[in-house]
Amino acid sequence: MNNLAFTSIKDLRVLLAKKEISHDELLNFYRKRFEQHDHQIKSALEIFDAPSIKQRACNVDIGLLGGIPGLIKDNICMKGRIASCGSRILEHYKAPYNATVIDRLSQEGALFIGRANMDEFAMGSSTETSAFQRTHNPWNLTRVPGGSSGGSVAAVAAGFVPWALGSETGGSVRQPAALCGVVGSKPTYGLISRYGLVAYGSSLDQIGIATRTVYDNALVLSVMAGNDSRDATSISDRLLQDKKFDFTKDLTGKIRPGLKIGVIDNALYAEGIDPNIVEALETALKELEKLGAKIHHISLPSMDYSAATYFIISRAEAASNLARFDGVHYGTRSKDAQTLQEVYELSRANGFGIETKVRILMGNFVLSVGHADQYYQSAKSVRRIMREEFLETFKKVDLLFSPVSPSGAFAFNAFKENAVQMDLQDYFTCSANLVGIPAVSVPCGFTDEALPIGFQLLGPDYSESLIFQTLHAYEQQTPYHLMFPNVK
Repeated sequence: MNNLAFTSIKDLRVLLAKKEISHDELLNFYRKRFEQHDHQIKSALEIFDAPSIKQRACNVDIGLLGGIPGLIKDNICMKGRIASCGSRILEHYKAPYNATVIDRLSQEGALFIGRANMDEFAMGSSTETSAFQRTHNPWNLTRVPGGSSGGSVAAVAAGFVPWALGSETGGSVRQPAALCGVVGSKPTYGLISRYGLVAYGSSLDQIGIATRTVYDNALVLSVMAGNDSRDATSISDRLLQDKKFDFTKDLTGKIRPGLKIGVIDNALYAEGIDPNIVEALETALKELEKLGAKIHHISLPSMDYSAATYFIISRAEAASNLARFDGVHYGTRSKDAQTLQEVYELSRANGFGIETKVRILMGNFVLSVGHADQYYQSAKSVRRIMREEFLETFKKVDLLFSPVSPSGAFAFNAFKENAVQMDLQDYFTCSANLVGIPAVSVPCGFTDEALPIGFQLLGPDYSESLIFQTLHAYEQQTPYHLMFPNVK
């Protein structure tokens, strides 16, 4: 039964339908796998007991995800469960309600097996800033899995679960997905409700999905997508042709006739990118050409400013969003505080980690009097220019092709003395968040050190179906989704 570890959702559904395995056996298999192996990966902060998992289940016999367990990033609320965001300040906080995505997944029979480790408040690109533990890359335990959704993605890569939810502010699902050799997606801003996702950067945040295959990713998105009256940024009903989504229906193994893919040359051939990455991506392009895609080489000048723009906007929004964690309303309160001022100061000083504090300070600086116009307003102007440039480009090509990460998974503490280099891990991914468009990454090879490589396709608003269709066709012609790390 050990081959279940890397079985896709699609195949698991067949096994369950044929009664070759029961829901209880499947749940117990994955819980046992966490118990046996997660001590070396450290992907989960908590694995729930089987009775409480099953108690919350509904429609396990008829749902699209009936009886199939997944892992939830620790910043997505599940009623009665801890939602710590990888931070001491929320270490004991239990969510009083379910996120919309939890309700929708539950209605389709999904089981929630536990909470995934993450960078504190989703601030990081390596899962090293978690207050509780460091997650390891299943392909090489001396390397990071990426972040901030490193726990979610590493669990899928290690065969602990067939799907997991993460969150994306600047690439926090796609980047670890590329470093761990799985599929990672960020939908169009507003396609998935943010209700119940603890905010980092509200205009950037989206819940993302990690799976073994493109089909599985499309299936999970189909369950979660749609309007939510509790989220003011949710997709409007008037934009929906059909309130029931099915992103799997076009996954035929063929791409759309005449598909035009634009290769972002100033990304693919950017200074400092690992030659292994370039070689793997050029090979992937040849495969897409074989499938019938027409390749166009383009340049997006505004993308060169994306990292700086993201840096300013994300930190400004983080400073605003995290102001609520003050030791008064909820979360950890310092026991040493004697005055109200000390409650604020000590609770935040003791509750937040270094990375979070730095980002809050930077956010307050760029929002402060005398600097807001120079930094924050300028960044918002660049963001508007970026969106206009991307939308104009999509009039010429259907999809855009880009690297995800400049290198394979890096070693722990690799950028301990170089914070700027760590921030640049978002260089290729944050554009999609700033512009609000969908993007999906898939594995496409390995470095000389046997570390996974991925590429991403980006499309205009609500082009998820076309992206999935194209990547599924690519996936069917390549072996990478069938290659697994040595986690036995």
